[in-house]
Amino acid sequence: MNVDAKQLISEYAPYFEELRRRLFFLAIFFVLAFILGFFFSGKIIGFFLDFFKVENVHFMIISPFQFMDLAVNTGLFLAVVLTFPLVVYNAFSFLKSALTGKERRFFLSVIPASAFLFCLGFAFGIFIMYYVMQILADFGFRLGLENMWDVSLFSSQILLTAALLGVILQFPIVLTALIRAGVLDVDTLKKKRYWAIALFFIGPALLPPTDGLSLIIIALSMILLFEITLLINRKHKLKKVGVYT
Repeated sequence: MNVDAKQLISEYAPYFEELRRRLFFLAIFFVLAFILGFFFSGKIIGFFLDFFKVENVHFMIISPFQFMDLAVNTGLFLAVVLTFPLVVYNAFSFLKSALTGKERRFFLSVIPASAFLFCLGFAFGIFIMYYVMQILADFGFRLGLENMWDVSLFSSQILLTAALLGVILQFPIVLTALIRAGVLDVDTLKKKRYWAIALFFIGPALLPPTDGLSLIIIALSMILLFEITLLINRKHKLKKVGVYT
């Protein structure tokens, strides 16, 4: 190993050590959160089913192994939810010394907005799925059908749809940042609107959940956010061409 390589390793060794320490802490926290969710999965699932008390529906377990699957999925979901804010905080804390004052202010404004939009999207997903499930249950009941729903599939579909809506609500922040940075142009996005709408239906179809109802809800949400983002950023486009002073 030459002198330059040794000097480089010696210079950046404290940063690698700090990164290793943070990653180790996050891994331990994730495992502890998973264990907590796994052992309290019964209470968490019970609360979930009490909240989604859909009339004319009987929930069922089709296999004894589903108890284990539910417990594992509950533990993973709780671990991700609790660990993600810590990941964001540690990433900012690790990088803040290399950021300029303007970049720090940007991140400090974007992070709370991103967290709020995720919670808003998740809550909207839970809200809309609750009423949609009730409508479907009533429809089946009127047809004289017995609504026997798989509790594992039911919970995973609702949580995945809600989580994806939370992620999708980050779309305006990302698109606005690209427009303000000059990477994308509002006029071009308007002209390519129909291609964007097609992608909004094709993209979610490649992700779980794969049911048509969730696909429609996610695609329509993305189309609405796309139009709102273009409307909000229309003045930025005019400033670039010198219409506004």
